[in-house]
Amino acid sequence: MLPVDGRQLENVKGELLKLKKKEAADCQLWHKVSRTEERKKQKNKEIADCQTWHNVGRREEPRKQKNKEIDDWQFAAVSHRDVELTTEETIHLVTVVSVYPDDFRLG
Repeated sequence: MLPVDGRQLENVKGELLKLKKKEAADCQLWHKVSRTEERKKQKNKEIADCQTWHNVGRREEPRKQKNKEIDDWQFAAVSHRDVELTTEETIHLVTVVSVYPDDFRLG
């Protein structure tokens, strides 16, 4: 075994301590990066979910309005068969039926 003087031993200990500190800092950095990436993914998922619900809501509103118009006209047609429609009501009914022919249900 080679003789080691005190200065060499202190230098080696110092270098080892520096390496351990650097390794710990690198590890903390990677954990921080990992947490940041997870937060970004979570935030993006929340944004996507919000956009999905917003788009579903925007699609549902016209559908509800259309169905209400159809139901209103069907109710009017069934419950008031003896009442004549005005020209404006007839035009609106024809428009609704022509725009949504598959959704218009008779009686």
